[in-house]
Amino acid sequence: QRRIPVQFAKRVVGRRQFGGQSTYIPLKVNQSGVVPIIFASSVLLLPVLLSNMLGSAEGWRGSVARFVDQYLINSQNLLYISIFFVMIIAFAYFYNSIAFDPIRQADQLRKQGGFVPGIRPGPQTESFLGKTVNRITLPGALFVAFIAITPYIILWVGDVQTFPFAGTTVLIAVGVALELMRQIDSQLMQRDYEGFLK
Repeated sequence: QRRIPVQFAKRVVGRRQFGGQSTYIPLKVNQSGVVPIIFASSVLLLPVLLSNMLGSAEGWRGSVARFVDQYLINSQNLLYISIFFVMIIAFAYFYNSIAFDPIRQADQLRKQGGFVPGIRPGPQTESFLGKTVNRITLPGALFVAFIAITPYIILWVGDVQTFPFAGTTVLIAVGVALELMRQIDSQLMQRDYEGFLK
């Protein structure tokens, strides 16, 4: 997680002073989770539909159907694995561009009187947030893509027919475990505060 520090300007209302707080914008390295894997898997199923529609005809239709059958339906080859890897990274960037809008975030900060220290509010903040999200998306996308293709590489290199865990399954299990740990931690903290208030 990358924490972008945010300061809020101080305001004086009457004799009281408000604001002057500092907080942060949390940016996860893997904001998209397993969504890019699901998108890439869905797109890679389109050639199967194409192959079924073309059938086993002769000419260009037969050539396309054979290519699809040999390289895109069979996940145990380098072309499929490479396309899957690149598509996961592309969909991670696509998802993050939709999920995190630096223009809206910078505008909201400006309206609330907040600013990122050392960066002017407005377009500079927007540019900074956009660049930061793009920089931290790459390691997260590479990690997710590597986890997703690991079972395919094992199947391809080891000439194994089945592998018990898919990359998506591992990511979902880890995500659920982390969320469970957060829930337990928040419950324990809440219990401590209840004892303090009594």
